[in-house]
Amino acid sequence: MLITLARTIILYLLVVIVLRLMGKQQINQLQPFEFVVTLMIAELATIPMEDTGIPLLKGIIPIFILLVAQITISLLALYNQSFRKIISGTPAILIKDGMIMEKELKKNRYNINDLLEQLRIKNYPNVNEVAFALLETNGELSIIPKSEQRQVVVKDLNIATKPVKLPLTLILDGIIQQKNLQAINADQRWLQENLNMFGIKKPNDALIAILDSNGIFYAQAKQKVPA
Repeated sequence: MLITLARTIILYLLVVIVLRLMGKQQINQLQPFEFVVTLMIAELATIPMEDTGIPLLKGIIPIFILLVAQITISLLALYNQSFRKIISGTPAILIKDGMIMEKELKKNRYNINDLLEQLRIKNYPNVNEVAFALLETNGELSIIPKSEQRQVVVKDLNIATKPVKLPLTLILDGIIQQKNLQAINADQRWLQENLNMFGIKKPNDALIAILDSNGIFYAQAKQKVPA
């Protein structure tokens, strides 16, 4: 029992580390070769986990081989455009100027029902409102609306705006984030003065305190546990 537990923990940590080294991407953003590698790593990890008669190295070594292969392919795709096209493919235009491109649909084995469904999901129920719809290499559908259908932005109204800053978390679950506090050249006295405006007497009573993208301070106190 202890052997199984130890092997499971080792393989779990190994898979987490390997996936972390592969990069930060959501499942629906993985390229086909990345998705295949992820599935194979998960499958390889379960074999020695389920059968204690199989040496642990027989699961670990193939996982590291796949990691090296994946990183190598990713680097080649990063620096070589021709290789990138071969391994990842290129986006396909499924709608152009409101017209569905039938040949591209057939070429990518993408039926009209799927196309219309994706348009509705992205709040474009009418095909004639779409300038371009592109099927990306990861299977995601990107939509560029016609100029008259796009949303109005501040730039269109000629309104002057302030630069957007990165929001900073100053307190998280009662713990002061010292690096972020130093980044804005503030001290704990300044922090406490702002907390007082929200009725928070001390930093560890705050659930969260942030300086938002507009430079506005916001804090929320922890809920008091009934005695």
